[in-house]
Amino acid sequence: MFANYLIGLREGLEASLVVCILVAYLVKTERRDALRPIWIGVGAAVALALGFGCVLEFGSQEMTFEAQEALGGSLSIIAVGLVTWMVFWMRRTARHLRSELHGKLDSALRLGTGALVATAFLAVGREGLETSLFVWTSVRASGDGTEGPLIGVLLGLASAVVLGWLFYRGALRINLSKFFTWTGGMLVVVAAGVLAYGFHDLQEADFLPGLTDKAFDITGTIPPDSWYGTLLKGVFNFQADPTVLQVTVWVLYLVPTLALFLAPVGFASGKGKVKVPDEQGSRGSEHTKAS
Repeated sequence: MFANYLIGLREGLEASLVVCILVAYLVKTERRDALRPIWIGVGAAVALALGFGCVLEFGSQEMTFEAQEALGGSLSIIAVGLVTWMVFWMRRTARHLRSELHGKLDSALRLGTGALVATAFLAVGREGLETSLFVWTSVRASGDGTEGPLIGVLLGLASAVVLGWLFYRGALRINLSKFFTWTGGMLVVVAAGVLAYGFHDLQEADFLPGLTDKAFDITGTIPPDSWYGTLLKGVFNFQADPTVLQVTVWVLYLVPTLALFLAPVGFASGKGKVKVPDEQGSRGSEHTKAS
């Protein structure tokens, strides 16, 4: 549940910050007439993400077991790739997100209503699609058969909406650079488990060999149905009897990716702050400081 809460919080907060910056800029520049197209674009992006999630969930139920495993494994690999790109991208561009969005919004204002809708839709839609895909693959990997993973995601998204509103009102200030660094690092750990489980799916679908080649088996020490076994699986997608291929993939992804992500060199060339103007536009609230 915690892993899915983290996914919902991290992805939802990125989307909330995007909406916050767009709305605050329009209010500050006295273009409240452009708020309606922005909200239409946001609503369309949310609907697309929900629809994509429903297609993944209900569409896969009509497939054979082998087809389900092949689809789940393939999408797990794609989801990990997207999330890995996302955490590195946010680490690099968090300082410039405000100015980048302002530039796109200025261009959209000159082009008209349709461009405003498209700007909001594209800005939020990317986060929504990534969230739907990664949540679906993560829930499949947890495989506990309960509503816990879904509840975790919903709680994470709700927390992100509340935090976004507090940022907009200037009632909350945190170092978003550090926040995205630590949550990004934790997401890399979660992604490693999803990736390993995805390769296991491909093994079960007979796409890859080695399903019976176990790296180790500690189910006697950590029973999968125990509370701590369930906790480890829910948080880290831990498996007590992984295959050699799963362990190899997990190590080859996690070690270099986490080391590169946490390395202090190459992500920020200087210090800077991202400001989200308050509703009156009199002054900005400093919300993040680049590491």
